[in-house]
Amino acid sequence: MYDALTAAYTFSCPSLGHVRVRLSAFRTLEQLPGAAHPAVFSVRFACPCGNEHVALVPHGELGWEPLGAGEGVFLNLMTDRVEPTARELGDLAAWHIGLGQWPWSFFCYPEERSRPVFPSSFRVVAPAGRRGLLGLAVRCPACATVSVNVVSANHVDVPFHNDRSVGVLEHVFPADVAALVEVYRAELDSAAFDVRRLELE
Repeated sequence: MYDALTAAYTFSCPSLGHVRVRLSAFRTLEQLPGAAHPAVFSVRFACPCGNEHVALVPHGELGWEPLGAGEGVFLNLMTDRVEPTARELGDLAAWHIGLGQWPWSFFCYPEERSRPVFPSSFRVVAPAGRRGLLGLAVRCPACATVSVNVVSANHVDVPFHNDRSVGVLEHVFPADVAALVEVYRAELDSAAFDVRRLELE
């Protein structure tokens, strides 16, 4: 389902069949109740067909396979052989981490510090509307609060690509920010919102 060489997930689409999307196309991520090892996440993603769809992603594919730890092969041009990617990409990831560089990071507003995370800590990914920036709501693994950073798509899509500067929304959000987004989304689509809007006009 994940290809480490193209940094893309393959999901099903009712109209296009199989589509390939990157992490920046994810909109909400929520861990499903039940077994925690392995945990399974419900992911809503923006599809190339123009709609949003839901897919299930195991924790390993969400956090470890982007580092090249999954199954995959590449053509080694030096040896002219097809070889597994896990060893090459795994060694590269270990080298970066040994230097203190984390695959993904975000700035925790309550703690006023940068924290390493994995995509399983992402809660909401929203396009910021200009220059390809994204609003990224992340649940801090240390303090469990949710902070929102404004980052580039590469900051999300490419492991070990951390933006030189990150925008930080100076607000502390509840831990269940994805549910809060769904409440507001449902309210915007409801007749109650239309009545309230008419009252304001």
